[in-house]
Amino acid sequence: MVKVFVSVGSNIDREKNVASALEELAAEYGDLQRSRTFETEAVGFEGDAFYNLVVAFETGQTPQQVQEVLSRIEDRHGRDRSVGKFSSRTLDLDLLLYGDLVLDEPNLKLPRPEILEYAFVLQPLAEIAADMKHPVTGFSFSMLWDAFDPTAQPMWPLEK
Repeated sequence: MVKVFVSVGSNIDREKNVASALEELAAEYGDLQRSRTFETEAVGFEGDAFYNLVVAFETGQTPQQVQEVLSRIEDRHGRDRSVGKFSSRTLDLDLLLYGDLVLDEPNLKLPRPEILEYAFVLQPLAEIAADMKHPVTGFSFSMLWDAFDPTAQPMWPLEK
C-alpha cells in the first residue's frame, strides 16, 4: 500500500460536485484524510471562484490506475476535456503524489509540478502532509508553504 495525495477542485456547482467527488473517492479508497476546503479565485482565466482541497488515502493501485479512476470520476461529473487547461470545470481531480515516486510520462508527472506553482495546491497539501518531503526538492511541504508568497494567490478557508 502506498499513500496517495489528490487535489480536488470545482467552480461549477462546486459544493455539490466536491461533496459527491469525496463520496466517490471514499467509496473507492476507504478513509480519506482531508485538508480544509479553500475558496480561491480562478487562476489564468476569468471565471467563478473555485473550491479546492487535498485528500490523501492508501491504495494498492498503480499510479496509472489511480489516474484512470480519477478521470472516470471527473467524467461522471460532466468534465469537459475539450476546453483548455485554464477554464471553468465541474470537477478537477489531480494526482499530486504517489508516495515518493518520481515519474515523468507524457500523461502523468509525479510529483505534480503544480504543487510548487499554486497556493490552492500547496497550502492544503501542507496542512495534511506538513512534515512529508517533496520527492524532488527534499523540502517539507510546510517549509515550501512558508516560503510561498500567499498574497500572490489569495485563498479563504471555508472551515476553521
